[in-house]
Amino acid sequence: MQTKIVKAKDGIEEGASLIKSGELVVFPTETVYGLGANAYDESAVAKIFSAKGRPQDNPLIVHISSLEQVRDIAESVPDVFYELANRFMPGPITLILKKSDKIPYIVTAGGETVGIRMPKNVWTRELISKSFPLAAPSANKSKHISPTTAKHVYDDLQGEVALILDDGACEVGIESTVLDLTTDVPTVLRPGAVTTEMLAEILGEVSENGKVIKIAKAPGMKYTHYAPKVKTVCAVSIDHAVEEYDKEKSEGMRPVIVARDIYRDKVEERDQISLGVTVEDYCRNIYSALHTAEENFDVIIVEELEQKGLGASIMNRVEKAAGGKKV
Repeated sequence: MQTKIVKAKDGIEEGASLIKSGELVVFPTETVYGLGANAYDESAVAKIFSAKGRPQDNPLIVHISSLEQVRDIAESVPDVFYELANRFMPGPITLILKKSDKIPYIVTAGGETVGIRMPKNVWTRELISKSFPLAAPSANKSKHISPTTAKHVYDDLQGEVALILDDGACEVGIESTVLDLTTDVPTVLRPGAVTTEMLAEILGEVSENGKVIKIAKAPGMKYTHYAPKVKTVCAVSIDHAVEEYDKEKSEGMRPVIVARDIYRDKVEERDQISLGVTVEDYCRNIYSALHTAEENFDVIIVEELEQKGLGASIMNRVEKAAGGKKV
């Protein structure tokens, strides 16, 4: 299969036609690029798992263009869903509800709940409005780093998908927050740019779920995710990062420090990939930096952030990328 990249604004009609015919289309969002299929078509959704090499017990998120579509996707929708949707949608949040019979079990990994998200990208919402709600994970090979540019997608999925809609780099840069609304207390299953503190302002009480569960209700919980193909560690301080760099260099490896510019003086002449200055910069740039690092170096040493607010959401991804290894 030939894989074509076109500007998102120019590829809506072609993308909608492919979706309607049961094919896959890669689309941009504010978080990461998604690999989408008609959420109501079991055969089309199966192609996602094949293209990614993704286990079928890892559920997908259904992406919508309007709240009216929720009626076909979920049932027994609580009022709090609309309170949260009015505040955070379109945006980087996925809300889990009880699924409708219209959603095939391949989307939900055999479960009775479904994640629903409305992306901010205007071209993606137009694509959905002209076709169907899209079941989609990130548009990368399973367990690899999530893609934040069309090139990242092409490098991973060339030949697996006909069309990639390109709208530049993703502005948020990590996957959406996943909030389960089917529990007694709304529970964060995956942190993201919509933080627990932001949710608590509306809900009053939010549970932060850190347990390992046997049947995942959300993607990104059961398997190693976001991992580069080379050794990756998380440095608890920039001094530890420099020490690890020097150790790896002395052993004949090609290390790189991935950190914010505020530490540039301490890193000195050592190889570094910049994450910008702020925590928001770090969030936007981390996946792109990991892609660049794995292409050019043998060892990736990533700066650790303070685990609060957005920092906690970012470190959820970084620690998984490093397989929990710290220096």
